[in-house]
Amino acid sequence: MFKHSADRWPVFFILLLSALDFGMYFLVDTTWVLGLYFYLMILPKSQICAWNHHHQHAPTFRSTFVNRIMEFFYALHTGVTTNLWVLHHNLGHHAHYLDQTIDESRWTRDNGTQMGEFEYSLTITLTAYYRGYLVGKKHPKEQKDFFIFSAITFALVAGLVAYKPMAALFVFILPMIFGLFMTAWATYEHHAGLNTDNEFEASFNNLNKWYNLFTGNLGYHTAHHYKGGLHWSKLPQLHEKIADKIPKHLIRGSWV
Repeated sequence: MFKHSADRWPVFFILLLSALDFGMYFLVDTTWVLGLYFYLMILPKSQICAWNHHHQHAPTFRSTFVNRIMEFFYALHTGVTTNLWVLHHNLGHHAHYLDQTIDESRWTRDNGTQMGEFEYSLTITLTAYYRGYLVGKKHPKEQKDFFIFSAITFALVAGLVAYKPMAALFVFILPMIFGLFMTAWATYEHHAGLNTDNEFEASFNNLNKWYNLFTGNLGYHTAHHYKGGLHWSKLPQLHEKIADKIPKHLIRGSWV
């Protein structure tokens, strides 16, 4: 079922969190407990954003149907539905990240000055679906699935809200909003300040083992852009092959 055995443990823990979410949704009615749960889950769930990113670059399962089910659970954690990142990130950002005038995740303002971290994160959060839609105009097949499965996801979420509004707010709605914001926030450090047309000088890299353990080697970011469809488990090996082309000041070793 899995294309790569390395995905088994991440998927297990992500679905475990999903099961915990639904347990809280169905079994807990106390508002302050639900609020505390939302607060405690911000950090663990923020790590899921990286795995959703990996999945939309290289789908986890051999079965498209199973991938779509997994994407529903990813959406509940991150606010990113099926094919949103395929359009916005894979077909948009990866093609345009060397040109800040058109990059879907651009970190510059219209006048060319660099955004601050919060401004960037808020901008990407608020424009993510619209920019994904714009990219989709050139990719109708991917856009069609984006429309269909986004509609299904939001319809199911609406049903959860109708059945238990307060539980749905703290367990699903707020995490989806914060998840999308955290996804945007995490990407600021990947490229901000690096205005270049050299792909080996356009990304910061973080080689901290704990950072890469929890993000699926997202720290090997130059390698990721060099070969975007490569499975996350193979990025360290690719990094070693191109490391001599990456300037030393773009290599970091701390978690933050």
